[in-house]
Amino acid sequence: MSLDFFAQYQNLPLNFYLVGGAVRDNLLQRPINDRDYLVVGATVEQMLSLGFLAVGKDFPVFLHPQTKEEFALARTEKKQGKGYTGFSCYFAPDVTIEDDLKRRDLTINAMAMARDGTLIDPFNGQQDLKNKQLRHVSPAFAEDPLRVLRVARFAARYHALGFSVADETLGLMQQITASGELATLTPERIWQEMRKSLLDNNAEVFFNVLRQCHALKVIWPDLDKLWGIPNPAQWHPEICSGIHTMMVLQQASRLSDELDVRFAALCHDLGKILTAPEHYPSHHGHEKSGLPLVEHACKKFKVPNKIKQLALLVCEYHLHCHKALTLRANTILKLFNAIDLWRKPEQFEAFLLACEADFRGRKGLENNPYPQKDYLQQCALAAQKITAKAFVEQGLQGIAIKQAITKARIYAIKAIKAETL
Repeated sequence: MSLDFFAQYQNLPLNFYLVGGAVRDNLLQRPINDRDYLVVGATVEQMLSLGFLAVGKDFPVFLHPQTKEEFALARTEKKQGKGYTGFSCYFAPDVTIEDDLKRRDLTINAMAMARDGTLIDPFNGQQDLKNKQLRHVSPAFAEDPLRVLRVARFAARYHALGFSVADETLGLMQQITASGELATLTPERIWQEMRKSLLDNNAEVFFNVLRQCHALKVIWPDLDKLWGIPNPAQWHPEICSGIHTMMVLQQASRLSDELDVRFAALCHDLGKILTAPEHYPSHHGHEKSGLPLVEHACKKFKVPNKIKQLALLVCEYHLHCHKALTLRANTILKLFNAIDLWRKPEQFEAFLLACEADFRGRKGLENNPYPQKDYLQQCALAAQKITAKAFVEQGLQGIAIKQAITKARIYAIKAIKAETL
């Protein structure tokens, strides 16, 4: 174990340890983004006297005066109310390192490293790392509903390394869901965990784990309803709309690192839950019918407006993109206007990526070509060259300029169509 974590703190007159994710990721030989330290046997007054800045609201967390890294006093927690905030903390100097580690969620997060490199691992986290298991530390795991989302997020983050949730831990997650305590989670906290997972490369695992413990039905019931809704086998060999959505999310993660593209992929087919069963497997009009469901989800989770706007556009117009090669030039121009190509060209590119992910998110069709994207990009480049300047110079005014621009852009798109098709 590397001792570089302590090099700049050798003169601190404190008994402290590196804890949590930094220890875990160091053992996994993964990049370490944040380092957290745990102080044992100290008081708040002692930390302040050393120049540390107190930042914790519910328990004593401090920032080092120079490095701004977090140092927290060792603490224990006792459940006193509902939800993930319903705890009282005890952080006197007699709290041991083992006492503190015992309150943590997973064994792989309940390890510490001493200044001499010694690993403190009272709950066999290192063995669970070797076995690639996400396992809870103690039955107290079930007291915090936020841990359902955290475990699902860790399952997504470490999926590529072969990690899975231990059966007994999944059982406790189901128990938390059945208790009704997921309802105490704030929309902001849910979005925070969802956002982190969407930015990982296997976000579909996050949602699949939530389904396994029945939590997705509570957190996002509209998304959960997609499972079991059939699609035409001719176009969707995977049949199930939920499976398709997870495949689309997976493809979006391969095509783009951007959060808005991935979230749009997740929302694009929500309208299918409104299809009457007698019309299965057809879903005529699901694009527009899905818009209120996307709006509702974005309002519920307080999704940033930029992300919401792309999700709405992809929901409404993804079939336009798939049919681009057969669309008339004026329809393509209407699509460009709806996407606001002229002012937001980056939104247009994100739209194309999300639609490509939808096209590729089908069983056995993951590597099929998607010429629609290249075609629409060529049409967009041609249309973007048409501006008001030339028509103003011709002496046109007002509505005549707008009409002339529209006519010229349609002509430019038709020229691309003639060259391409």
